[in-house]
Amino acid sequence: MGGAGGNKGRILVVDDEVDFGEVMVEFLKSVGYTAAHAADGPTALREVEVFQPHLVLLDVHMPGMDGLEVLRKLQEMDRKVGVIMVTALNDLAIGRNSLSLGAADFITKPVDLEYLETSVMAKIVAVMAELGEG
Repeated sequence: MGGAGGNKGRILVVDDEVDFGEVMVEFLKSVGYTAAHAADGPTALREVEVFQPHLVLLDVHMPGMDGLEVLRKLQEMDRKVGVIMVTALNDLAIGRNSLSLGAADFITKPVDLEYLETSVMAKIVAVMAELGEG
């Protein structure tokens, strides 16, 4: 899996809204990341094994396995992978819960791309430093 550049790190976008996921992947590639999309929780967990992302942009509300369940499972699999939760609903309780479960940030849709880029960069730098890659 590759994208334009890709030297800044690997990001997995997990969102059941395929159009949103594809837009996020294209944006992340345009600013130098390698990015991939998964449309649901089970696919995301399999993709984490293969793609080994430094960061996961994770939608909160998805059918079947929701984002909080995926976050819990990601933390069990690899505590080093960074997670930024993304949601259409500005729900402070979910935001606090996400952060307490280990998410680095909680972003609402429509996504402010400038803020997203800053948040992604900060978390990826930290993850890559912890892994000795940065």
